[in-house]
Amino acid sequence: MLAKTATRSLGSPETHRAIEREAADRLEWYASRPHLIERRLRALDEEWDIERAIQANAATLALTGTVLSMAHDRRWAFLPLAVTGFLLQHAVQGWCPPVPVLRALGFRTPGEIERERYALKALRGDFDDLPEGHGPERASGAFAAAH
Repeated sequence: MLAKTATRSLGSPETHRAIEREAADRLEWYASRPHLIERRLRALDEEWDIERAIQANAATLALTGTVLSMAHDRRWAFLPLAVTGFLLQHAVQGWCPPVPVLRALGFRTPGEIERERYALKALRGDFDDLPEGHGPERASGAFAAAH
């Protein structure tokens, strides 16, 4: 089964709902503190999404296994083999064994982070001044506001 990009790395429905609830609570908090929205947007720029965490985890384990297999015992080669298999599984299915652990630790998908970012921008008023109509001016205004 090939995973759709939009549903990759969601983990269990309960964890997904909890992460969404936390984001909604955060947005409610920032709605009454608009002067802090810019700081939160900068924090979102620094937040590691689950895809980056999976990549860093896989690279660390594969490198460690490779070094250990070369320096100590070739049986350590199982580690990079397993990790690259999990990475392939994640690329194809959107899930691998580290996903539930990383989700429980609070890692969010890129889409979840972007959703919070655009909700904060809407709260800040970034989309209030879009030109009327359906023409190119409105399109370029929307594109500029999304930046």
